Amino acid sequence: MAKTVQGSMYRGSVHDFPDFDPNQDAEALYTAMKGFGSDKESILELITSRSNKQRQEICQSYKSLYGKDLIADLKYELTGKFERLIVNLMRPLAYCDAKEIKDAISGIGTDEKCLIEILASRTNEQMHQLVAAYKDAYERDLESDIIGDTSGHFQKMLVVLLQGTRENDDVVSEDLVQQDVQDLYEAGELKWGTDEAQFIYILGNRSKQHLRLVFDEYLKTTGKPIEASIRGELSGDFEKLMLAVVKCIRSTPEYFAERLFKAMKGLGTRDNTLIRIMVSRSELDMLDIREIFRTKYEKSLYSMIKNDTSGEYKKALLKLCGGDDDAAGQFFPEAAQVAYQMWELSAVARVELRGTVCAANDFNPDADAKALRKAMKGIGTDEATIIDIVTHRSNAQRQQIRQTFKSHFGRDLMADLKSEISGDLARLILGLMMPPAHYDAKQLKKAMEGAGTDEKALIEILATRTNAEIRAINEAYKEDYHKSLEDALSSDTSGHFRRILISLATGNREEGGENRDQAREDAQEIADTPSGDKTSLETRFMTVLCTRSYPHLRRVFQEFIKMTNYDIEHVIKKEMSGDVRDAFVAIVQSVKNKPLFFADKLYKSMKGAGTDEKTLTRVMVSRSEIDLLNIRREFIEKYDKSLHQTIEGDTSGDFLKALLALCGGED
Repeated sequence: MAKTVQGSMYRGSVHDFPDFDPNQDAEALYTAMKGFGSDKESILELITSRSNKQRQEICQSYKSLYGKDLIADLKYELTGKFERLIVNLMRPLAYCDAKEIKDAISGIGTDEKCLIEILASRTNEQMHQLVAAYKDAYERDLESDIIGDTSGHFQKMLVVLLQGTRENDDVVSEDLVQQDVQDLYEAGELKWGTDEAQFIYILGNRSKQHLRLVFDEYLKTTGKPIEASIRGELSGDFEKLMLAVVKCIRSTPEYFAERLFKAMKGLGTRDNTLIRIMVSRSELDMLDIREIFRTKYEKSLYSMIKNDTSGEYKKALLKLCGGDDDAAGQFFPEAAQVAYQMWELSAVARVELRGTVCAANDFNPDADAKALRKAMKGIGTDEATIIDIVTHRSNAQRQQIRQTFKSHFGRDLMADLKSEISGDLARLILGLMMPPAHYDAKQLKKAMEGAGTDEKALIEILATRTNAEIRAINEAYKEDYHKSLEDALSSDTSGHFRRILISLATGNREEGGENRDQAREDAQEIADTPSGDKTSLETRFMTVLCTRSYPHLRRVFQEFIKMTNYDIEHVIKKEMSGDVRDAFVAIVQSVKNKPLFFADKLYKSMKGAGTDEKTLTRVMVSRSEIDLLNIRREFIEKYDKSLHQTIEGDTSGDFLKALLALCGGED
């Protein structure tokens, strides 16, 4: 199926054109613009097929042959977004950046997003070239113009970045890493107010490798990622700038993939951003950006550009993109390893899992039972009291309340709740009142009963639970429904999908750490399957994905990338289909980063028209005491909006209040 790929380190999508002749190209462009109208197709085809260095030679030849400025002629002949794109391609990168910054600070108002994007992402050398180009093009000092147009800590950080004096990635001192972690912690979380100068000094000057270690240690020390502290301590454009710096430190291609996605998602397109990034990264890291874009957004950059733009402008952008990653056989050397680093850095093994609901202090089951009885007695129901008690007690405490309720009143609390509340709120509250294993067993039963099967619910539960949780579910299922879970799955599913679910439902996944030698063998076993041999492929994947421990599987995924330069998730999506594909993808995503898997589930349950209340309820109930705080952090990191905010905009009434109580806070 997959063979080891030997690729060069060049990560751009635009290359030097072979057998390049600047005079010939200059003549072709002159002909394309001569006479009435212009041959835009020829212009875009030629310019997007030449490297920036070659375009500069074409400009020189054009002036020598015709005594005219090529950029001026292109401006005259072309219009709109297409003109802006082509003209930007004709400028050296540093001059292109200089023009973007000049436009950003000229006139009324400032385009802070443009300033942030350019100054947060450029290397020392690129920054020095930018300053020189700005001086040459406008006979002005860039630093002075930035100071004249910005203010406060935002201005200070821009000036620091503008110096281009970030330390080189050579020797990293462990002692200095620890000192920087402590300084950042004391400057923010431990301080009344914030010492912005420390954030500016450390994030503006330390090397990328050093800062990546600082971010890792900061997470271990404080229990929260540096991004969460920045959001909590800083504000406005300064906060946005510092977050952009952190993203570029972690992965510059990922930062630009995110910027491109935001430029095209929703109504309207931010064409200036789209043009600026496609031009500036086309000869640097466009292949990495493409790979990460597909990993993160489950669609290719090519397809999104194709659906969001039109005309010659679209054709030129697609040429710069360089290929469609959704097309068969489109995988890139080395880029998959960049994708691997995205989730390896935030793997669950490095992060303390934390729920949003914990045991209440001074817990009094008698008082809670009486309060719940009072809330349901007489005419009307006091939903606010029910929500407050149920969402602020741990599951173990809720079971005590149920027992106490029966002892005091001779009544079944669950039955009383069912008769007093209804709809989405009832599903949520009753779900919280059940022991977790019995709740999961009920969700599995509901997924298999009646006409049709909810395969997504089966996959979500069985692909993400631990061995102990799976065994408890089996016992609960047998107790509640007098039938084994395996028998139920066997009668309601079929083929490879059934085999996968039954394998997961045994709860016999290996536990413990990784075995590197075995991981290489496992990766080789999967990689050696001939492409197109679907049955053998699915069997081999099941043997590994359904039985190995999570730490071991992370190593298998890394070894697979080293052998093939393919991300295993992409291979599954390319080679498989239907429920089998969905089950394997869920296992892989859960292994990579389980909180992110659930963050995606929550986002998809609320995006677009209508809400999938069942999935929303199931995830919020089942993860509230396990890792919902981690899920919240992954949610805001990926979707740039908080889970709290999304729930608030998508639900209403008492259901909304209960969900927000479980959510546990606004990020």
